[in-house]
Amino acid sequence: MAVHLQREIGSLKNRMLSLCALVEEDLRQAVQAVDRRDPTLARQVIARDLQVDHEEVSIEEECLKLLALHQPVANDLRFIVAVLKLNNDLERIADLAVNIAERALFLSSQTPLDIPYDFSAIAEKTQAMLRQSIDALINRDADLARQVGLADDEVDAINREAFNRVTSMIKSHPDDLDSLIALLSVSRYLERIADHASNIAEDVIYLIEGKIIRHQH
Repeated sequence: MAVHLQREIGSLKNRMLSLCALVEEDLRQAVQAVDRRDPTLARQVIARDLQVDHEEVSIEEECLKLLALHQPVANDLRFIVAVLKLNNDLERIADLAVNIAERALFLSSQTPLDIPYDFSAIAEKTQAMLRQSIDALINRDADLARQVGLADDEVDAINREAFNRVTSMIKSHPDDLDSLIALLSVSRYLERIADHASNIAEDVIYLIEGKIIRHQH
């Protein structure tokens, strides 16, 4: 029974890492679609959403099956619980990447605007947070996971600056209202993705150390 459980957990880990890679690619392409005003890239992200949803449901069912059949304890139980939580955050990140892609699709049909804030900064920091949270999971690195939480404050600050700059520009460029609101939405979606990456990092710390650190910073 124990050998069978370890085999199942190994399979679950591989599926989880595949989903991580898929979601990370979704975010990368969604950001590129905004940056390049590329409708083709945006449509690819939107089209992949069903694949992510299907895999998320399948992983959740696998976790519940393992809990019911094997009644795992200690590290095995912690791993399965962490995967259930990680799985949910990854699915939400994928949904937010789709939202970004939808805004990119809209922006690609509009007259190009000078972005009134440093879009690349918030996009790069958010992608780095997701990448680091996944690396922390793969390498079971609690120190790296803690760095992700610290970066979340930087993303929040950039998002606040973006809000102030865009709202100021709306007053002086009312004809560009729809495009500016779309850009503001992108910034907000990236900030929410950073929150989910931070959640993943916290779950990695729980997995490694057995500590629940949510709401402690």
